[in-house]
Amino acid sequence: MRQQSIEIEGVAHNAPIPMACRVGPVMASSGISGIDPKTGKPADGADQQAYHAFENLKSVLKKAGLDLGDVVKMTVFLTDDNNRAAINKYWSECWPDPHRRPARHSLVLPLRGGVLLQLEVLAVAKDAK
Repeated sequence: MRQQSIEIEGVAHNAPIPMACRVGPVMASSGISGIDPKTGKPADGADQQAYHAFENLKSVLKKAGLDLGDVVKMTVFLTDDNNRAAINKYWSECWPDPHRRPARHSLVLPLRGGVLLQLEVLAVAKDAK
């Protein structure tokens, strides 16, 4: 099989679902939550969950041989639209140049297990033609 499943220790789903899958130059993630990899549990509050979600995203990308510059699309899932400010804080740190940011869409919906937000990304390796 051509798929390469990507897992991050301490951040795995409680299901038979990898954190991400890479095929050739393309990587698609599952929901990347604000789980603290040291505890395996959601961090306290939206700001800390957003921080950990973006750190976990960086770890997933690195393990797949990619980085933030390879992300072309992000979908953000929020339990409360008021948590958008926490996402925007770390989004702006990851992509400070407004002319070099991935596409993004946000949805408000219920999430399970104390998770307040999740990130889902599509990334394409720089060397892709």
